[in-house]
Amino acid sequence: MSQETEFAAYVQNNIASAANDPGFVGLSQVWVRESIRYKYAYNFSWLGRPIIQVPQDTYAYQELIWNYRPDLIIETGIAHGGSLVMSASMLAMLDYCDAVEAGTVLDPKASRRKVVGIDIDIRPHNRAGIEAHPLQHKIQMIEGSAIDKAIVDEVHSIAKDYDRVMVFLDSNHTHDHVLAEFHAYAPLVSQGSYCVVWDSGVEDLPADMCADRPWGKGDNPKTAVHAYLADQDTASRTGVDGKPLKFEIDKMFEAKLMISAASDGFLKRV
Repeated sequence: MSQETEFAAYVQNNIASAANDPGFVGLSQVWVRESIRYKYAYNFSWLGRPIIQVPQDTYAYQELIWNYRPDLIIETGIAHGGSLVMSASMLAMLDYCDAVEAGTVLDPKASRRKVVGIDIDIRPHNRAGIEAHPLQHKIQMIEGSAIDKAIVDEVHSIAKDYDRVMVFLDSNHTHDHVLAEFHAYAPLVSQGSYCVVWDSGVEDLPADMCADRPWGKGDNPKTAVHAYLADQDTASRTGVDGKPLKFEIDKMFEAKLMISAASDGFLKRV
């Protein structure tokens, strides 16, 4: 066994041990709950753009992108654009590493890799900030509802030219909206890639914590995840690649992060 393999096994044992420790899991859930009271996830930026994500989840972002190496990332929900910039920066890093390995000169604008962001309301100051960013050439923004047929058709048209697709769902967090996003964009996820559903942890919060939102306990991304998965064995869904479309919850990310906004939200196409 190589030292790298031995260390990887050591890490996996750490993750499994933590996941099986009710005290640690419970403490992490309390921390997540209390951090929401102070809007902790709003406090950070990525390469100059505000990114409304729990910092631990950004580790999952980069591991997913580095390990799968997508050429297209589709994100619903843009807000200030930090998540788009993060995805774009990881795609740019893949381009750089590919060029290094090939011994070629990197042309930043020659790569096809990009991220497509969809939002029902791209506010002018956010659009301007994203378009002024050095990575804007890897970002395409589409304004409109992510579940509007015209928007869905446009994204599908873009995706047909790409082979390795990853999807992040992070817009309207109601059950019906997220479930509709699933049906719209899950078929684009490539075999072995992921559809990540952010803020699925709403289901685990006290009911009064979302009193000012249209979503809450019993009506949120996690309930949509479970509804989508509940009938996938009998629904005979097919991806755009013509192969059976099935997902499973990858609990490894949640177990290693402990503090995450995506409990049951890391879905791998199998």
